[in-house]
Amino acid sequence: MTQPQPQPRTQPRTRARTFDELLAEGASVPTEGWDFSWFEGRATEARPSWGYATTVAGRLGAVDGPVLDVQTGGGEVLAFALGRAARRPPLVAATEGWPPNVRKAAHTLRPYGATVVAAAEDAPLPFADASFSLVTSRHPVRPLWHEIARVLRPGGTYLAQHVGPASAFELVEYFLGPLPEESRTARDPERERRDAEAAGLEVVDLRAERLRMEFHDIAAVVHFLRKVIWMVPGFTVEAYRPRLRELHEGIEAEGCFVAHSSRHLVEARRSEARAHDPRA
Repeated sequence: MTQPQPQPRTQPRTRARTFDELLAEGASVPTEGWDFSWFEGRATEARPSWGYATTVAGRLGAVDGPVLDVQTGGGEVLAFALGRAARRPPLVAATEGWPPNVRKAAHTLRPYGATVVAAAEDAPLPFADASFSLVTSRHPVRPLWHEIARVLRPGGTYLAQHVGPASAFELVEYFLGPLPEESRTARDPERERRDAEAAGLEVVDLRAERLRMEFHDIAAVVHFLRKVIWMVPGFTVEAYRPRLRELHEGIEAEGCFVAHSSRHLVEARRSEARAHDPRA
């Protein structure tokens, strides 16, 4: 005769969190740096097939000269790559423009011997000509191609992952309404190729992918828009509360809000020959 099996203890159901509670949480989470671990279980984004941070780690282990990471954020991606590099470059520097991130990056990168320099995103890079063998950047606000070409040594490489056109526009246009065509086509990778070439660089690799994003609660949406401030400029919970409530109700009914990010990998090299100043 089969013995009766013990039954699992019934767990009390967790009370669903209210709209106001979720808003308050999303509005209170710190936004410094580019650590997105808070989103685990609340939002997802597919990753590009090329594995940017791992690719950078491989290049760091092979480069012979100094390295610069532009707009490093909180230094998390560079720290990941340095920690996995077969060997560390002789000199590593990073720039960052937002003061809270400058402090965070300095703390994050100190164990790796990297120097963090405060520099505005749209300002000339504070380094001498031909200073670096490798320049990297993940999601720069805007690549300053002439500056990148200037600080690269002859034969040096720029390796970066950029945000592409119409990234997360399903979410952006939910709050802002339909945007003009020039907004949708900004950050076009082929346009960036032309700009890089005009600065004297040779683009040797350019790959683009569009990737699924899912937001599973309204707190994740609020935190995302507070963290990635250029998506909905001037975003505040108070200003967009009615739209946030509608979106919350939609997520509750459908399970998630779906958008699509746009990313491209770009690798460009400076000629071995001494290049003329493209600004002259």
